[in-house]
Amino acid sequence: MTYEFIDEEIRKKERQKAREAKKSRWWLQKKMSGICAYCLQKFHPKELTMDHIVPLARGGRTTPGNVVAACLFCNKKKGADTPVDLFFQKSCTNTNDFD
Repeated sequence: MTYEFIDEEIRKKERQKAREAKKSRWWLQKKMSGICAYCLQKFHPKELTMDHIVPLARGGRTTPGNVVAACLFCNKKKGADTPVDLFFQKSCTNTNDFD
């Protein structure tokens, strides 16, 4: 799948905001549950990573509404996709649904 990525300067600024956000109270509280937003498994809070639902590379921002706690596996698996992208990729590969 091909995506139009945002300007590198904007992405650098957003990455800096993400680094600062990782020290904030709202982020620490968000990952204290220890639950990965994607696989719903329980982890030690230190094992969870910050994932942007709409990735920075695709114009997402570091805001509480666009950031979730995710395990490393799910975060890497998602990559530059959104959860909606993954849903449609999965549903389009299952051709039995249309029989």
